[in-house]
Amino acid sequence: MFKSKNEGNIVYKCTVRLLEDADVLECEFHPNHKGKFLLDYVCEQLDITEKDYFGLRYVDITKQRHWLDLAKNIIKQVKDVDPVLFSLRVKFYPADPLRLTGNGKLMLYQQLKRDLIHGRLYCSAGEAAALGALIVQEELGDYDPECHVGDYVSSIRFSLRQTDTLERKVMELHQKREPGQEIRLVQDEFMQLARGLETYGVDPHPVKDHRGTQLYLGINFSGISTFAVGRRAQHFRWPEIHKINFEGKMFIAHLSYIDSNREQKKHTIGFKCPTGMACRYVWRCAIEQMLFFTLPNSQHASVVSGGGFFSWGTKFRYSGRTEREILSEALRQQQALANSSPSKRKANSVPATPSRYSSLPRSTMSEPLGGCSDHLSSAYCTDTTLPLLETVSEESRKHSNIDVNSDLLSDYYYRDSFEHSSSESGLTLTESRLQRQFSTSDQAPAVVAHAVNHAAASAHLIHQQNATNMAKSAKKFSLIQAFVPSFIFVVLVLVLSTIFIIESDSEMFVGLKNWPEMVCLRYEYYQPLKDFLIKKIGSVF
Repeated sequence: MFKSKNEGNIVYKCTVRLLEDADVLECEFHPNHKGKFLLDYVCEQLDITEKDYFGLRYVDITKQRHWLDLAKNIIKQVKDVDPVLFSLRVKFYPADPLRLTGNGKLMLYQQLKRDLIHGRLYCSAGEAAALGALIVQEELGDYDPECHVGDYVSSIRFSLRQTDTLERKVMELHQKREPGQEIRLVQDEFMQLARGLETYGVDPHPVKDHRGTQLYLGINFSGISTFAVGRRAQHFRWPEIHKINFEGKMFIAHLSYIDSNREQKKHTIGFKCPTGMACRYVWRCAIEQMLFFTLPNSQHASVVSGGGFFSWGTKFRYSGRTEREILSEALRQQQALANSSPSKRKANSVPATPSRYSSLPRSTMSEPLGGCSDHLSSAYCTDTTLPLLETVSEESRKHSNIDVNSDLLSDYYYRDSFEHSSSESGLTLTESRLQRQFSTSDQAPAVVAHAVNHAAASAHLIHQQNATNMAKSAKKFSLIQAFVPSFIFVVLVLVLSTIFIIESDSEMFVGLKNWPEMVCLRYEYYQPLKDFLIKKIGSVF
């Protein structure tokens, strides 16, 4: 299973930590195996069918987290990591948790329980008590006065800050729950309650705004949110986000929305991350979440470029299926199952009852399956479900109405359509027309010969002149002479303009100087370079 003909017997070992830290899975892979191989193997071992919602995360030597890229070689991504340790996590939290089935839904429940325990699923005390009571119900079952005595919930961890007051509230709610409820229904109730929280599916990234205020950036199926002191301060929906990129440590989002006055507005927001690697990680997480929940399909996903002119930048190509593709496949399977049943075969003329997947997708933040929204008319939206219309020129419409019995045009139109790229096509057409024109005259042979010779000489002369002109123009054009000076001029103008804007005190450039890109350029590159040059020049003189 792990053997590769190209790589011989070289085998790498890794450990995959599951959602319960005590549960691990030992895996092996070859140098030519990509990330998809490892994720497929783990999901196969755990019997997870909805593997597109899951991912493998690892931490590099700089303590920066990364998602394993499914389209790249595993060993190239973790070559500096020792030992190689992955963690299976839910990567894309669905808008409706009950979409998942079997072990996939069980893994999502464990992920949400883990988020609550580690403080990522932030909520009020009352909500934490309700969620904790469901965890106790799932682990201990119905309340039994004979067995559940004293502080019986203290041995179960269900919150990051588990106080005595919270435990008493959880016991009170657990005792009031209706007995006889199945564990599966308890887990579904827990996920539905967690789904209603603002921090559902959010992995908080520490950032700072333009004032230096500490914030946390959260990205999920609905969009990008900012959190301050445990509360959501801002929320930007995916249809409002036109573009996402980064510049150094600055994570930048370009917004396009309609205000209360029904006017189209554009706005740019930026957040400073702790390091450049952390900023790139946030950018990639945002791009993947946006494409997974908004793209109709991944077949024609374009390459997304990040970074700016003054950074190394990076390119990302989305791999894997999107949520709409997953739901569409589930709908097709459900319809196929319904059509194959004996009771449905007798009523083919009766419309089938709409399934719970009939409104694709369930997420209110996603666009309809038929196409992209106006807000998503960017590089991220690549709906190619409709065929392209071919334009028909006026000349081709005229040609389509030509009478095939016409003596003058029928033969020559089709011949010219195939021979127009040949240097002889004009001569062929001229000779044929002259022969037809003088065929009834007594002097036809002599006139035709003279005309043909004259036409041939004229065509030859024109051909020589065209060739000479093309050779002269080719000799005059030089890529280096044309491109390099223009490039140097443009770069010089941009540099001088940027220096002028940064150093200018005019109020006209205040708005331009406050752009996140300009702020990052000034403090990350311009000011250190300026101080360095002043120091060097001062030491010389």
